[in-house]
Amino acid sequence: MGERELAVNTSNTSISSGPNESRWDRAAIRAGASVALVFAVPFSVAARILAGDSTPEGGKATLVILLSLGAAVGFLLGAGVAAWHQERGTPLSHGIVTAAATYIAPQAVLIVVKLARGGDVRWTGVLFTLTVTLSMGVLGGFLGSSMRKRGARPTGRR
Repeated sequence: MGERELAVNTSNTSISSGPNESRWDRAAIRAGASVALVFAVPFSVAARILAGDSTPEGGKATLVILLSLGAAVGFLLGAGVAAWHQERGTPLSHGIVTAAATYIAPQAVLIVVKLARGGDVRWTGVLFTLTVTLSMGVLGGFLGSSMRKRGARPTGRR
């Protein structure tokens, strides 16, 4: 086969090796991002608005935590969908990129709006939430990989 031999693929995923093939399966990332945007972003935005500029207390704090957990589950689902749909043999990186992109894009808009209004941005909170989101991307990548290894395939990609 010459210089560009393919390794044996034992995970039932297709691995592309062509020079014109992208590392990223954009359709898979779009599918995962759609899920994350529908499920995670509304929870994340609601938690951020509810928390406001002060530290929430009592029932408000509990609601902010529950909304944040809902957002984390949404990022997990979106990353899992991207990892499950990808056809490049890289479920973890697809899960991480999907989770990160769907967190960073709306977060950047919220930060710009807050700065434009003269507010302060809690950068440690943003970085902490990004870390949680990336963790959900890793877990979603493992979830999607596990589904593929068990033979589950997205509709239309069997």
